[in-house]
Amino acid sequence: MRITLLSRAGCAACARARADLRPVVDEFEVEFDEVDVDAVAATDPSLRAEFGDRLPVILLDDREHSYWDVDIPRLRADLRGAAGH
Repeated sequence: MRITLLSRAGCAACARARADLRPVVDEFEVEFDEVDVDAVAATDPSLRAEFGDRLPVILLDDREHSYWDVDIPRLRADLRGAAGH
Protein backbone atom coordinates (compact mmCIF):
# COMPACT_ATOMS: atom_id res chain seq x y z
CA MET A 1 0.00 0.00 0.00
CA ARG A 2 1.15 3.52 -0.74
CA ILE A 3 -0.16 6.86 0.47
CA THR A 4 0.64 9.85 -1.71
CA LEU A 5 0.07 13.42 -0.57
CA LEU A 6 -0.42 15.90 -3.40
CA SER A 7 0.58 19.31 -2.14
CA ARG A 8 2.21 22.63 -2.97
CA ALA A 9 4.79 24.81 -1.28
CA GLY A 10 3.42 27.28 1.24
CA CYS A 11 0.13 25.41 1.66
CA ALA A 12 -0.81 25.41 5.36
CA ALA A 13 -3.50 22.76 4.83
CA CYS A 14 -0.90 20.58 3.12
CA ALA A 15 1.40 20.88 6.14
CA ARG A 16 -1.48 19.84 8.43
CA ALA A 17 -2.28 16.87 6.18
CA ARG A 18 1.38 15.79 6.24
CA ALA A 19 1.37 15.91 10.05
CA ASP A 20 -1.96 14.04 10.20
CA LEU A 21 -0.68 11.31 7.87
CA ARG A 22 2.62 10.63 9.66
CA PRO A 23 1.15 8.53 12.53
CA VAL A 24 -0.97 6.50 10.10
CA VAL A 25 2.00 5.85 7.81
CA ASP A 26 4.05 4.72 10.80
CA GLU A 27 1.24 2.61 12.28
CA PHE A 28 0.56 0.69 9.07
CA GLU A 29 4.14 0.80 7.76
CA VAL A 30 2.96 1.89 4.32
CA GLU A 31 5.01 3.68 1.71
CA PHE A 32 4.58 7.46 1.70
CA ASP A 33 5.31 9.93 -1.06
CA GLU A 34 4.64 13.63 -1.30
CA VAL A 35 4.32 15.28 -4.70
CA ASP A 36 4.33 19.05 -5.15
CA VAL A 37 1.95 19.49 -8.09
CA ASP A 38 3.53 22.82 -9.04
CA ALA A 39 7.07 21.42 -9.00
CA VAL A 40 6.18 18.56 -11.36
CA ALA A 41 3.90 20.63 -13.62
CA ALA A 42 6.62 21.12 -16.24
CA THR A 43 6.89 17.38 -16.82
CA ASP A 44 3.44 16.23 -15.61
CA PRO A 45 0.86 19.03 -15.90
CA SER A 46 -2.02 16.57 -15.48
CA LEU A 47 -1.64 16.41 -11.69
CA ARG A 48 -1.97 20.16 -11.24
CA ALA A 49 -4.78 20.32 -13.79
CA GLU A 50 -6.78 17.60 -12.08
CA PHE A 51 -6.05 18.25 -8.40
CA GLY A 52 -4.51 21.74 -8.11
CA ASP A 53 -7.66 23.48 -6.91
CA ARG A 54 -8.39 20.92 -4.16
CA LEU A 55 -5.07 20.54 -2.37
CA PRO A 56 -4.12 18.74 -0.30
CA VAL A 57 -5.26 15.51 -1.93
CA ILE A 58 -4.54 12.11 -0.40
CA LEU A 59 -4.17 9.18 -2.78
CA LEU A 60 -4.27 5.59 -1.64
CA ASP A 61 -2.54 3.36 -4.17
CA ASP A 62 -2.87 6.14 -6.78
CA ARG A 63 -6.63 6.51 -6.26
CA GLU A 64 -8.15 9.61 -4.69
CA HIS A 65 -9.04 8.94 -1.08
CA SER A 66 -9.77 12.39 0.35
CA TYR A 67 -9.01 16.05 -0.16
CA TRP A 68 -8.70 19.24 1.91
CA ASP A 69 -8.77 17.19 5.14
CA VAL A 70 -7.40 13.73 5.86
CA ASP A 71 -10.25 11.37 6.72
CA ILE A 72 -8.20 9.48 9.32
CA PRO A 73 -10.89 6.99 10.45
CA ARG A 74 -11.73 6.04 6.86
CA LEU A 75 -8.06 5.82 5.90
CA ARG A 76 -7.31 3.54 8.85
CA ALA A 77 -10.32 1.36 8.00
CA ASP A 78 -9.27 1.12 4.36
CA LEU A 79 -5.69 0.24 5.32
CA ARG A 80 -6.90 -2.39 7.80
CA GLY A 81 -9.18 -3.87 5.14
CA ALA A 82 -6.42 -3.98 2.56
CA ALA A 83 -4.03 -5.62 4.98
CA GLY A 84 -6.65 -8.20 5.96
CA HIS A 85 -6.72 -7.13 9.60
